[in-house]
Amino acid sequence: MVTVSTRQSEDVIHPIDTDELDILVAAQTPRDRFGPGTDQPCLAVSLPGANGAHGSWLRDLPCPVIGVGTGDLSTACDVVLENEEPLERLANNILNAPIAAMVLVQHLRATENLNLQDTLMAESFAYATVQQGPEFSHWLSSQASEELASISCGSPLKLDVDGEHMNIILNDPENLNAVGISLRDALCEALDLCLSDNSLSQISLTGTGRVFSTGGQVAEFGEISDPATAHWVRSLRLPAWRLARLQDRLSIHVNGAAIGAGAEIAAFGRHVTASPEAWFQLPELKYGLIPGAGGTASLPCRIGRQRTAFLALSMKRINAQTALEWGLVDELVS
Repeated sequence: MVTVSTRQSEDVIHPIDTDELDILVAAQTPRDRFGPGTDQPCLAVSLPGANGAHGSWLRDLPCPVIGVGTGDLSTACDVVLENEEPLERLANNILNAPIAAMVLVQHLRATENLNLQDTLMAESFAYATVQQGPEFSHWLSSQASEELASISCGSPLKLDVDGEHMNIILNDPENLNAVGISLRDALCEALDLCLSDNSLSQISLTGTGRVFSTGGQVAEFGEISDPATAHWVRSLRLPAWRLARLQDRLSIHVNGAAIGAGAEIAAFGRHVTASPEAWFQLPELKYGLIPGAGGTASLPCRIGRQRTAFLALSMKRINAQTALEWGLVDELVS
């Protein structure tokens, strides 16, 4: 029985080497040895010198595949790291939500060559799946009822039309511009107006207060009880569907933190600027979820599948300078 996989010694995670990978592939190690419910929720591989012909085997695994270094197998990996330093963080996060991690990378692999609209459709199916999974259910049941109470807000959006220019401002700073039902519906209505009026040749989106948006309103997580209805609601009321259709006219300025849906929405802009203090994060995995506000469509278009997977699996914050270097934003504006 072949037992070679990502190795751990003295609480340090190491990638398998090229010989160990050759053994795994030659032995036709069953896929059910990897992923959720196994002792190998991910596989880390040292890339230098690895056989590029093993790529199809790696892409078929039901778990995240993390490459370390450079080599012919890099395109087959879900995440590529320059060195081993981030590996432990990634492995621990995957261990805590192996099903969501698996669904995320399988979805990103499958949609890599799809257009925005088809990717959004697939994302909705994938998100509905993990929303009914045991990891999200466990997180939801661990929350105190008072933490899940609805948070009310005032007018969630400001609109300003100046000739051919529509300026949309997320306007719930006390709630850190979290995308709850009220803000989501108001944003959809504003975007629908833009879609129906071709004279609006420029559309700008930003936020008031110290953040762009902290993402989905956590207090509203889990309100829809079944995946079919969840997909139906997203098909009708997801701002990402509108943003994708308006992309050629859309400029977005990130004035502070862009977390979860905030980062996902921002990446739809044709031109994205950010303040030097801005930062970006995809924290959904800690809830047992994947990005579900269009981020698996918008972010890969800007930073690629592997960096999108890295952000989601690491849940790491990246600052504005890194976002600029990666192409998540186009310009820093003081």
